[in-house]
Amino acid sequence: MTHLFKMTEEDNFKNLCNLTTRVLGLPNGSLALKSRKRPLQVARAIAGYLGRTEENIHRTIIGKVLNRHRSLIYHYESRHEPLYKTCAVYRETFNKIFSAYKDIDGAKKMFSNKNTMKSYMLQNGVVETLDSDVKLEVTSGQVKCIIKTSYFDFSTQLKNIKFALNNYHYTVKII
Repeated sequence: MTHLFKMTEEDNFKNLCNLTTRVLGLPNGSLALKSRKRPLQVARAIAGYLGRTEENIHRTIIGKVLNRHRSLIYHYESRHEPLYKTCAVYRETFNKIFSAYKDIDGAKKMFSNKNTMKSYMLQNGVVETLDSDVKLEVTSGQVKCIIKTSYFDFSTQLKNIKFALNNYHYTVKII
């Protein structure tokens, strides 16, 4: 049985929301407010759209972070193209946020070899357990490696992986 570990997706989307608010000069965390002011609506729609298309984050997680129902994320996806074509405010805001996202996204690295990735994590605080109950599949680009851990040490190792791979693209699955 394979479970996608949601912490990485939620953290990635929170980072995308923080980038959006920083680029637009909005207060941090304002995307989750119930306000219907135009700048917040546009910023929410763009963050939700980028979360789905660029990061492939599940709609439930995006809805949770934005304090909205997941069905609204379908609306953001379906309305992107018409809004981009017809609404200058949306188009200019999207271009600004997407440009900043790509600048940061291009700065993150990926591993090309699973042995290199595993040794890098082990050198940076991740510890494997011989008597393992849980296996964590860490993926960076096309490379996957398995970290064996115990049920009791599981959350500590997830924090260690998050710390070690801070400047890398990665996802974690529990297998």
